[in-house]
Amino acid sequence: MKTNRQKRSNYKAFAEIFGTHAVYAALQNTNRIHQKLFVSQNQRENLDKNIGKLVPEINELHSKEMLKSDIIVMLDQVTDPHNIGSIMRSCSLFNCNSIIVSNDNAPDITATMAKAASGALEVINYISVVNLSRAIIQFKKNNYWIYGLDSNEKMKNKNLDLPSRCVLVFGSEGKGLRNLTKKECDELVSIPIKKNDDYNIDSLNVANACSITLYEHFKNFN
Repeated sequence: MKTNRQKRSNYKAFAEIFGTHAVYAALQNTNRIHQKLFVSQNQRENLDKNIGKLVPEINELHSKEMLKSDIIVMLDQVTDPHNIGSIMRSCSLFNCNSIIVSNDNAPDITATMAKAASGALEVINYISVVNLSRAIIQFKKNNYWIYGLDSNEKMKNKNLDLPSRCVLVFGSEGKGLRNLTKKECDELVSIPIKKNDDYNIDSLNVANACSITLYEHFKNFN
């Protein structure tokens, strides 16, 4: 699991490296000066004892930090950094402190994402997990309701009467939520819209959809 809570450095020689294999390779490079290593609880338990000799400080990332928030945003293969940055900005304004993405189908933090976030990058946890379905199961065990946002016109549930403690799952534009992700959701809902048939405008941008849904939760519980 990786998270963004560290601020970007002004020094060009400083680099943040994510991913198990990439980090292990970097640690083996004696030309690098290693400062801190961040690992998940599971990784900490299975960490090679010799790693402690390669980096002066090892910090454990606790998944319990995510569970302090009543509302979580999860992105299923959303890859546009502009959209993710905009979602971060909305999260910062509507009392959501964490965004969860998958390791393999989400971008790392970039300057483009930071610009779109307009400062929200400093206060939002951007957390990458190996498997979204497993993450959903873990949230369920901690009494979260899982709501998948689906723009399918056949969706009958257009009621955004969200519970206090929930995870909002958004899919990529075009493809939407994957079937595997849908199966793990407690409810599939859609935002009611009036399509513009003249210009073939038939769906909301994922960042806009997220903002509307977060607001619906915010107005009821804040």
